[in-house]
Amino acid sequence: MKLLSTPRQPFVGLALMAGTGIILAEFLPLTATALVSTAIVLAICIVIALCWPNLAATYVMIAAGFFLLHKFATTNTAGQQLADKLGERPRVVTAVGYVITEPKIAPSGFASFLLKLKSIEFEGKTESTRAVWQVRWKGAPEFGDELKIFGTAEPIAPPRNPGEFDMRAYLARQDVLRMLFARYPENGTLLRHRGGNPILRAAQASRTWMQNALCRGLDDAPEVKSFISGIVLGIRHETPEDIEEPFQQTGTIHLFAVAGLHVGIVAALLWVLAAIARLPRKRAAAFIIPSLFFYAAVTGLHIPALRAAVMASILVGSYFFERRAFLPNSLAAAAFFILCWNTNELFSTGFQLSFAVVGAIVLFANPLFRVLQRRVAPDPFLPQSLVRGPRRWMHSSYEWLCGGASVSLAAWIGSLPLILCYFHLVTPISFVANLVVVPMAFFVLAVAFLSLITTPLLPWLAVVFNNANWTLATLVIAVVHLFARIPGGHFYVGDPRWGGRISATITVLDLGAGAAVHVHVNGHDWLIDCGSERSYRSVVREYLHWAGVNRLNGLVLTHGDSQHIGGVTQLLSDFPGVLVIDNPAPDRSLIHRRVCRTLSKLEARERKLVEVAAGDDFHLSPEVIAHVLFPPSGFAGATADDQALIIRSSIAPGSSVLFMSDNGVETERTLLSDGSDLHSDVLLKGQHYSGISGSTPFLAAVRPRLIIATSIEFPEHERISEQWTEQCRGRGIKLFRQDETGAVQLKFSKREWSARAYLTGEVFSSVSR
Repeated sequence: MKLLSTPRQPFVGLALMAGTGIILAEFLPLTATALVSTAIVLAICIVIALCWPNLAATYVMIAAGFFLLHKFATTNTAGQQLADKLGERPRVVTAVGYVITEPKIAPSGFASFLLKLKSIEFEGKTESTRAVWQVRWKGAPEFGDELKIFGTAEPIAPPRNPGEFDMRAYLARQDVLRMLFARYPENGTLLRHRGGNPILRAAQASRTWMQNALCRGLDDAPEVKSFISGIVLGIRHETPEDIEEPFQQTGTIHLFAVAGLHVGIVAALLWVLAAIARLPRKRAAAFIIPSLFFYAAVTGLHIPALRAAVMASILVGSYFFERRAFLPNSLAAAAFFILCWNTNELFSTGFQLSFAVVGAIVLFANPLFRVLQRRVAPDPFLPQSLVRGPRRWMHSSYEWLCGGASVSLAAWIGSLPLILCYFHLVTPISFVANLVVVPMAFFVLAVAFLSLITTPLLPWLAVVFNNANWTLATLVIAVVHLFARIPGGHFYVGDPRWGGRISATITVLDLGAGAAVHVHVNGHDWLIDCGSERSYRSVVREYLHWAGVNRLNGLVLTHGDSQHIGGVTQLLSDFPGVLVIDNPAPDRSLIHRRVCRTLSKLEARERKLVEVAAGDDFHLSPEVIAHVLFPPSGFAGATADDQALIIRSSIAPGSSVLFMSDNGVETERTLLSDGSDLHSDVLLKGQHYSGISGSTPFLAAVRPRLIIATSIEFPEHERISEQWTEQCRGRGIKLFRQDETGAVQLKFSKREWSARAYLTGEVFSSVSR
């Protein structure tokens, strides 16, 4: 009888069938003929179902309908057609189109945005098209502008390192398959200002006005300005990384995604305004619903905002039909309508996280609340009127705490699998952090919206609200940073290492002319160089998170080149207490001198700095020793490249690796004259500034089976020559040049080792001759 009394929630089944159809369409290939035939059969089935309704048949048709919808949306699209015509090589084109996203201006002055094309001109021909391209142009476009841009159209590059964000796959879901690069401002011409969708243009203008209103009086607090803009308007690209990362580590990053909390406050404020204006409920609902969707457009039409706007609209719209709205049905309806709008959203991280978290709250929050409340609930036979004074206050406070704890725990349970899959992050502290931070964020949002309301009428009062928000925002940031520093509050988890055959791995990251090598041996993690400051932030740190590295045992600084050690200051902040092996050879590198001063201060306090020279050894693990071959004590080379540390280590029994860094032929001659044991299975090398390294006598002494070498197109001395490539091939040496392979991962076991190129997937094994 209880099952029969359960209210009908039809959108739950519809959303599940829609998702099923989309997933089947993603993985089942279908020819154009079969696609048309399926559409005809589905149309006939729909006609039959209208005459003889059947619930099971309806669900099957919904699944089939979304199967076809996704197939049509992803097959022979405008972007694919244009990409096929242009081919895989870069092409010089002139493109005309509208700016359809808010341009993001980088510090270098380049604006990045999506351009909805009207036509392109290449090879003397002009073709109409409806494709969308990503554009990087050193100009200042605005949303809705019609532009004519001359530049180079090229395929969007794939990620070259593990853990790197796959921009190509992300944009391909939006049918964006080419990037147009225009180097100079004069390469672009404004044809028409303020074109495009008028509603979205109004939303963009409103966002700019709101941001200016919220930041008035806060000019001397850029971090607070970016935080308030992010939390109220969802403008995350302006938030500094050192502000945003602690929110991610504490599981409170959802505050920057405009969602239920934000939309709920907006809906409540609008309802209060409608009540003040004495609007009837139905008229109030007719005013609130479009306002919520306009707010979602102001914040960028992101999935969490759309989901919250749809759910709130269903709740408010229930007054039209005088029927009760059920939360699971509202959530499913939001998913159904969003998938009708764009089937590819099912595969987006935002969609999955948003619906997983809210779904977990719907399913688990109430049961968890009852479990927690039962612990100290008053005697059920005791009348509530007899529970008075401090006891009643304590029970009310505990119930509020149980409510917040149950929602926080349910949200954590719902997000954990996806956060672990996409970000390799576990945040146990988020359970407590959300209990503290979310109520504070609620007041930040409420005060921000009061500021927006009062700005047109009482600007001075809006500034008062903004300064009050400065206090609240500063407190929120401080509390989040405090939670992020709690030991064990968050940790990164790498892919599981099945079996015990692999004793060590070496990952040679592709950083162009820079270098960073991760050595994982017997549970110990070392970095040999850490790349430039930019490379460390965008590649090396993301890789370390992907690999599940929570503690670095050591860092080796080979020489003073900024492309090799520029990120060390940030690394020392991320991994305090790391042992630093430094090269004491004098150089003119300002970065190295600054790093040495920083390390000297740390060394005086923590004794974590060690300088080494030829003949010294250090342990990568208790079983694995690294031998320093160069430079000798007191050596001073002409340049930093001529005095880089050279290290040789037997990573596994019978397998040795030689780390050459950027040393050139003069250093190779010194090693040969010293009679050093250079024989190694794997040689890791960069490019000397002269372009000359890897000489014939040196290769004869090392006798490597595999060489992993950096190589980039420009400047010329950083590029591997075809002559040297042929020389390696003639000696039977396998060459992995990183301009072709990307990062390379070496895996060592007791009997063999193998190398795998990240970009191409090519595998070289020590047992494959």
